[in-house]
Amino acid sequence: MNIEKIFSIALKTWPIGNSFAINTNILETNLINLGVVLAILVYFGKGILSNLLENRKQNILSTIRDAEQCYQEAAAKLKQAKLRLEQAKLKADEIRIQGLAQLEREKLELIKAADEDSKRLEESKNVTIRFEQQRAIEQVRQQVSRLALERALETLNNSLNPDLQARIIDNHIGLLRTIEGVTES
Repeated sequence: MNIEKIFSIALKTWPIGNSFAINTNILETNLINLGVVLAILVYFGKGILSNLLENRKQNILSTIRDAEQCYQEAAAKLKQAKLRLEQAKLKADEIRIQGLAQLEREKLELIKAADEDSKRLEESKNVTIRFEQQRAIEQVRQQVSRLALERALETLNNSLNPDLQARIIDNHIGLLRTIEGVTES
């Protein structure tokens, strides 16, 4: 059966039916029908809509709390990172200063070692020079002595004749006897 037929039968049988009716034709609906439909929707949909809005509100608040917590964690991590960065900068400056001080100490030590090496080399050079001088002097002495001996022998050989040799030998024998006599007494 058709709804219009049901309503037309109901209107004929009910006396109130002439004064109140629901128009099922969507294009012919009046403001009262719309008001009734809206009131039914508000009455029955109020709880569902309230629940939906409350759930949405809780989701938004939860999201905001989570965002604030993430923000606070990020801010704390940023603060820690900045602190670590400052500590790293201080440590780097300390290491740089220590490195420069160590470099200066090593530089001074190298200069000192170079001075000591230079002094040792100078002393070694002086010792070597003195040694070479002594050796040269000794060689010159030996050569002078050899030359003097050679000249003396040459002079002796040239001026020595057999008579002079015999007198020198006799003279030395006499000297030896005198020395023996002195040692025996």
